[in-house]
Amino acid sequence: MPVEFLGIAATNNGSETTSRSGAAFDKEYTLRLARAHEDHGWDRVLFAYGSGSPDPAPAAAYIASRLDRLQILLAHRPNVSYPTFAAKTFATLDQISEGRLAVHFITGGNDHEQGREGDTLTKDERYARTREYIQIVKKIWTNHEPFDHEGEHYRFQDFVSDVFPVQHPRPNVSFGGSSPAAYAAGGAEADIYCLWGEPLAKTAEQIEAVKAAAKAAGRTDVPRIQAAFRPIIAPTEELAWEKAHRTVGAIKTRKEKGDPVTKRRYGQGQPQNSGSQRLIAIAEAGERYDRALWTPTAAATGGAGNSNALVGTPETVARALLDYHDLGVDILSARGYDLLGDAIDFGRYVIPIVREEVAKRDAERAARGTQNLAAVHG
Repeated sequence: MPVEFLGIAATNNGSETTSRSGAAFDKEYTLRLARAHEDHGWDRVLFAYGSGSPDPAPAAAYIASRLDRLQILLAHRPNVSYPTFAAKTFATLDQISEGRLAVHFITGGNDHEQGREGDTLTKDERYARTREYIQIVKKIWTNHEPFDHEGEHYRFQDFVSDVFPVQHPRPNVSFGGSSPAAYAAGGAEADIYCLWGEPLAKTAEQIEAVKAAAKAAGRTDVPRIQAAFRPIIAPTEELAWEKAHRTVGAIKTRKEKGDPVTKRRYGQGQPQNSGSQRLIAIAEAGERYDRALWTPTAAATGGAGNSNALVGTPETVARALLDYHDLGVDILSARGYDLLGDAIDFGRYVIPIVREEVAKRDAERAARGTQNLAAVHG
C-alpha cells in the first residue's frame, strides 16, 4: 500500500511555541515553507482555516502558481460560502494547480468559533449541512447540464458551472471527525478520512468505525485513512526527549502569558468536539503509548487539533509511523513546532526511511502473491 506525506502550509512562522515575527500573511515565508516541503519529499500541504486567519484559497492559488509538484489540501468551512460559489472556486484552483487540489471540508466542533462567522447551527445540524454541501459540490464538478436542488439547507434552480476541475471525475474530498455524526457523514461522502494521532488500539477502532459507516451508506469502497501527528525528532533519544519537554514548556509559557493569538486559537474551558475530548482523555490516562506517542503536547493545548507528538530519533519516529501504516493509514500528516526547520528535518531523515520500508514491504507482498498464483496454477 503506497504512502503519502501531508505537511502544513502556514502563512506565517508562528506556532504553539513561538509568536509570529511578521504579518498574518507573510508571502515570502508562505512560499519558502511550501518550497521546503516540495524539495524534501512531501506530497501535499494543508492550507488550514480559521475564522480570523488569512483566506486559504488565494494563499493556495499563490503557491500553486509558483510550485510545480506540491499538491494542495484546501480546508473549507461550508458556512462561509454557498456551495455553488465554492465549487467554482475549487474548480478554478484545480485549474491553476493543474490538477493538484483536494478539498478538506470542516464541519466545525466549537460553537463559539463557528459563531464568529455567523454560524448558529447545532453540531449535528452542521454535519447534515456538510453532507448536503459535499453532495452538491460533487455534482457541480461532474455535471455539465443545469440542475435544480431542493434540500434541507440549500435551494437553487437551473445552475451549471462553466469551470470544471482538471481531475477526472473530480478532486478528492477529505473529511474528519470522531463522533457518530462525523463517521456517518464522512463514511458516506469522503475519499479521505482524517484522524488525529491516537494510540494504535484506538486508531484501529476509529478505522473500523469509518469502514462500518461507509458500508452503512451503501458504499462498496472505503475512504483512505489519514492520521496526524506532531513529530519531535533529534539525533539521539535523550536529545529528542529533552526537546519534547522544552516544547511543552514553551507551549505552557505562551498560554500563561495570555498570548491573544493562543487564547483565540485554543479558547477556554473544555472542548466541545469529540476529537479533542478523546485527546484529553487519552492524555489523562497516560503520557506515553506504543512506540513513541506522547500526550503532554495535547494536554498543554487542551486537545486542540493535531497535538499528540511522536518523540524519538528519526528511526524511532519512522518505525512508529510504519506501525500506523500497518493498521491501514496510508496518508501520514506531520507538523513540527519550528515549521520550516522541522519540515526540512522530517523530509530529510524520516520520510526516506518510511518510503523505503513501505516499498520493501509492497515488493515482498507482490512477490508472495506471484508465488501463490504460480502454486495455484502449478
